[in-house]
Amino acid sequence: MSDATAIAATDPATGNARAPGDAVARADAYPHEHQFDNLAQQTDAARLGMWLFLATEVLFFGGLFGAYTAYRYVYYHAFAEASRELSVLFGTLDTAVLLTSSLTMALAVFTAQSTADSPAARRRSGRTIALLLLATAALGAGFLVLHGFEYYEDYQEHHFPGRTFFFPGAESGQVELFFIIYFCLTGLHSLHVLIGVVLLAVMAALSWKGRYYGGYHNPIEISGLYWHFVDMVWVFLFPLLYLIAPR
Repeated sequence: MSDATAIAATDPATGNARAPGDAVARADAYPHEHQFDNLAQQTDAARLGMWLFLATEVLFFGGLFGAYTAYRYVYYHAFAEASRELSVLFGTLDTAVLLTSSLTMALAVFTAQSTADSPAARRRSGRTIALLLLATAALGAGFLVLHGFEYYEDYQEHHFPGRTFFFPGAESGQVELFFIIYFCLTGLHSLHVLIGVVLLAVMAALSWKGRYYGGYHNPIEISGLYWHFVDMVWVFLFPLLYLIAPR
């Protein structure tokens, strides 16, 4: 018996053997691309691919964090003064929203993993998964809206780097450097959040159709890995940018 036939003849969610006719009828329930021998191999490859992608993202953000750390060491007083200009209220709300979105994302993954392979269960759980993913995407969109208001406030106070930038005192140049790094870090992070929101909306649409369940939930799982990484980056950004100096 080939690996593909074995997968079709066994329910991966329960470990029980299927009836021969049931295995044939549901062979298409475990899709895998032609370059893979079976669904398990495709799942492992997808997970590895996502972890490798996240490793490159760690290197990408790590370079920016390294630049921030070096300049903060050299211009500590100026960076502390600049940090006091940021809104801790906005930063705290952003953090609360993203942490809540991690919870709804984890619940979506758990629901997909525990869904039985039956039409009724897939239909019922699919809608639950879709709603949880939409809730996660909505929280991500809320984060972006809050960040937009914060950027507008920074612009109104002339903290946007460029010709309109203004900060009283002799360390204006170093403070402007802080805001350059601040907008680079938070802007790139917001771009990743936006990509995640779009991704989760697509996953929600597919989930509503009952596509994901215990035997096939890998797209939900790797989407969750990406979302949790985005949240983790913000967990580092919040204290480094907003809380480096007493107020």
